[in-house]
Amino acid sequence: MSSQTAPGNGKIKIAPSILSADLWQLGNQVDQVRQAGADWLHIDVMDGHFVPNLSFGPATVKSLKGRAQLPLDVHLMVQEPVKFIEAFAKAGADLLTVHIEAENAKEALLKIKELGVKTGLSIKPDTDPQAVEPFLPLLDLVLVMTVQPGFGGQGFLPGSPAQISTVWQLIHKSGRPVYVEVDGGINAQTAAQAAQAGADVFVAGNAIFAADNPAQALADIRQAAQRAAQI
Repeated sequence: MSSQTAPGNGKIKIAPSILSADLWQLGNQVDQVRQAGADWLHIDVMDGHFVPNLSFGPATVKSLKGRAQLPLDVHLMVQEPVKFIEAFAKAGADLLTVHIEAENAKEALLKIKELGVKTGLSIKPDTDPQAVEPFLPLLDLVLVMTVQPGFGGQGFLPGSPAQISTVWQLIHKSGRPVYVEVDGGINAQTAAQAAQAGADVFVAGNAIFAADNPAQALADIRQAAQRAAQI
């Protein structure tokens, strides 16, 4: 499998996750990863129901819009995404991802498209990846969770490459330009595994923001993914 032939645009993208940033230094840290070449900024939204934790709301997206100077990749880990979509779209989300396991996922995706925002669909590690196939005509991105959603700092699950590969194959068969994004335990080593399986967008939190040199950590992830994509 080579992500260079994946149905996205074939270019590796790195999306640092602000869930792992120091909120006291958020603006400075966002500037740092942007200057280091980050492609997107990943914002995890948790409602305390779909996942146990609470995190960011539309106000965070609004404050980052424009100032971050990066596309805002907003991941809704919420039980009832339809209720949240309009607020996040108005706040400035460039891409909104909902979970297939959440309520009314198709309705949520249609609402996202209606509002002119790019659409993503995420699957948990224990969800059959074949379930995304009927949704592909609505999608710009499929997010494969490589840890259980809701907590930062987890390790990359060993079954993830098989899930990524299945999603890649479904997208390839559809002929649509849909990104394959991965989120959870991503570092240089696991990014290489994911890229070889077909991923082309890499969400990384602790590996970047907790590193002594976040710019170097970001570069290492990109280089590892690019090398693996050429295998």
